[in-house]
Amino acid sequence: MKKDIEIPVAKDVYVAMIREWNEEFLDKDWNAYIINDRKTPIEMTMVVSKGYDQDRKSSTMRHGIGDMEPKSFRKIEVVQEDVLGLNNEFFVTFYADNKLYEKRFVFEKNTVTENNLVNIQLIDKEGILAK
Repeated sequence: MKKDIEIPVAKDVYVAMIREWNEEFLDKDWNAYIINDRKTPIEMTMVVSKGYDQDRKSSTMRHGIGDMEPKSFRKIEVVQEDVLGLNNEFFVTFYADNKLYEKRFVFEKNTVTENNLVNIQLIDKEGILAK
């Protein structure tokens, strides 16, 4: 029955927005990163991202990240300034410990700003962690 179904809780995996210098365009970009802060690897990692609000929505992007070592991070995508005016959702799915995990991360609209930057320890850069 329903009570017998175990739904594992995804812990120690995060999505962060990092403000980084782009040498090609000589400007700063916002880049989304997935962070595996677990003590074990995660496998077959997939990220589905989209931006939305009541009236508008962006394209849905799917990213096959693959396997990630413990205490590692990987860039997901560049996020355009226009899209930061929308809620940005990152739906992360991965396998670990022979179980399927999933978690939804959201950056609410207009919250990804330089005023909200904090140090992201594993990446050792300033950024914003999703809720």
